[in-house]
Amino acid sequence: MTTALLQRFANIRREEAGPALVAGLFFFCVLTALMVVRPAREALGMQRGIEAIRWLFLGTVVVTLLVNPLFGWLVSRFRRLAFVSATYLFFAFGLLAFYALLVLAPASVGERTGQVFYVWFSVFNLFATMLFWALMADRYSLEQSKRLFGAIAVGGTLGAIFGPWLASQLARPLGTPALLPVAAGFLVLALGAAWWFTRLHPEAVAAPAEPAVIGGSAWEGLQSVFRSRYLLAICAYVLILAVMATFLYFTRLQMVAALGSNLDLRTATFARIDMITQVATLVLQAVVTGHLMRRLGVSVTLALLPVTAALGFLGLAIVGSLAALIAFEATFRAVQRGIMRPARETLYTVVPRADRYKAKAFIDTFVYRAGDVAGAQTEGLLKQLGMGLAALASVAVPLAAAWMALGIWLGYAQRARARTGQTEGAPA
Repeated sequence: MTTALLQRFANIRREEAGPALVAGLFFFCVLTALMVVRPAREALGMQRGIEAIRWLFLGTVVVTLLVNPLFGWLVSRFRRLAFVSATYLFFAFGLLAFYALLVLAPASVGERTGQVFYVWFSVFNLFATMLFWALMADRYSLEQSKRLFGAIAVGGTLGAIFGPWLASQLARPLGTPALLPVAAGFLVLALGAAWWFTRLHPEAVAAPAEPAVIGGSAWEGLQSVFRSRYLLAICAYVLILAVMATFLYFTRLQMVAALGSNLDLRTATFARIDMITQVATLVLQAVVTGHLMRRLGVSVTLALLPVTAALGFLGLAIVGSLAALIAFEATFRAVQRGIMRPARETLYTVVPRADRYKAKAFIDTFVYRAGDVAGAQTEGLLKQLGMGLAALASVAVPLAAAWMALGIWLGYAQRARARTGQTEGAPA
């Protein structure tokens, strides 16, 4: 009966249930670690005002570009489990180092430390999720990814709900610094789940448990992106996604800033907003996404978020309240994480194995952060010109139309690559 329910509602076959559950546990731990700390990141970053965050975005994109060749070198020289472990342990120790600074030397902690943490966390945020999905694309076939990625993402959504709830419970009685070692602990648990997942050998997983070293150069991912029209289209799709998300992000910052300047109050407020936006994602991931991709295709699935963004910015321009913003953000994030993200990750199942890590790392970190900078500067320019949400909508809606066209093209290109066997080294 359980197997029948899994097949009917989540498209998971009996032999796939074990690996999918472990993958969901892995993503749960990653997202819990991120979302426990994210409210603290927002609160610390706002200590010098919203305008300073625009420049923190620029610092983040520079740091991300510098980190990419280091990650590419790890991928080129070590086996998969080694570079996965090195990445997650690096960020776990970073969290503990910031905690030690906040607790042992509080007098030295100021606005500059908050800015450094903001940039560091922004890099951590993208690399942690990028590496999870790269591992999923490396182990599952295209057919499996369309059915399973939505269900696997449920684990992340549960973590994204649990993390803000945990942060809201701990921030006031224990203080914001206490969130950092909690996040580090969940990262270690995520690493344990990653090892468990990669050790599984059932028929449910298409790729070998621990393949050979990928090899190549540290900059191979960047070179691959500019040689491939398909990867360039993914770049453009991710760039517009980041611009839209940043428009929404700064609108939220401005509304929360009006509530007061208390650090713990802002942390708890951001945590509550995050929890509300995550709850709406669960049903989409659990019972909708797999059926949507399998029956309507990746093209339609990728086009849904641009349509949501266009309608949301139009509605926000008309209403302009905090309640309207929360409703829009809940819908946007639900479609983004529940439908678009699993569909976007299937795009990497039809590229060579090296590109699943190196090119994906460049796109999901540097390109995404470049979109953050573009969105932040555009929103800031509109604000300086005295234009409000209506002006923001006038930019967002045409951009959403181009974004939708890219999503449709990528879905067709993915099918063409799968038919012609352009997936060098991909699972059968």
